Amino acid sequence: MSNKTSAYFVGGILITILGSICFSAKAIFVKLAYVETAIDAVSLLALRMIFSIPFFLGSALITSSKKDNVKFTTKQWIYIALIGCLGYYISSLLDFLGLLYISAGMERLILFMYPTLVVLMSSIIFKEKISTRQWVALVLTYAGLVIAFLGEVSMGASSEENFYLGCLFVFACAVTFAAYVVGSGKLIPMVGPVKFNSYAMSFAAVGVLLHYFFTSNQSLFHLDEKVYIFSFLMAVISTVIPSYLRSEGIKRIGPENSAIVTSIGPASTIIQANIFLGEPIFALQIAGTALILAGVMLIGWRAKRNLS
Repeated sequence: MSNKTSAYFVGGILITILGSICFSAKAIFVKLAYVETAIDAVSLLALRMIFSIPFFLGSALITSSKKDNVKFTTKQWIYIALIGCLGYYISSLLDFLGLLYISAGMERLILFMYPTLVVLMSSIIFKEKISTRQWVALVLTYAGLVIAFLGEVSMGASSEENFYLGCLFVFACAVTFAAYVVGSGKLIPMVGPVKFNSYAMSFAAVGVLLHYFFTSNQSLFHLDEKVYIFSFLMAVISTVIPSYLRSEGIKRIGPENSAIVTSIGPASTIIQANIFLGEPIFALQIAGTALILAGVMLIGWRAKRNLS
């Protein structure tokens, strides 16, 4: 195929990597908020969405006012609302709960099991064939994840109270987020990545705020100023920016390849957690990270070769 097509695909890989790095910083902001303040998971998630929703609503209005805008059908409205709430309300809540009990590095390792689930869901639901390249990349990345996971468990993290409960919460998050990626991959080409993301995230924000108002007694006013700082940074750096980058990446390279490429996230989180949280880096984490990066590089190299 043409060099233009190849550049478009490789550009999608780079966009997805950048989005993954930004998104992986979310765990750092959450752990900082838990360590340095007395905020609870639901309130922190609500603040994240309060700071995020002006960006998404503004973008939704802009995209809907364009001359070439195509109105959603009733079915599409329902689908976007459900997918948005699944990906950034339910998944986020499970993730925030899990981070109460496990480290940021471990959270990212478990969460990034979702590419396997994406590929399997796409194969089962939409009968999409899993290519040899995807299988090899998956084996490399998830061998890396298993090695890194065993490294942290062997260092005694599993003896911490509610460690496995936290792992279970994050795994459930991986399952729901995989379903979001698969579902969004079918709708984004129809409505466009920016418009889809704006409305999906807006619905998710509404879901989070409704959950907060019905279940929480914590006031969002007069909190420690660090809570607002961490929430705002998490909203912009780890929510707004990566959500648009992720949607554009899915449009360019598809949900399965996008899910595999974002496996760079654990490596990014481990490094950030060491710098900002003082979490140790184990030898097995380094070995696992090397395999993850090898899988990501395989996707990029093979894609460029096949499309050139």
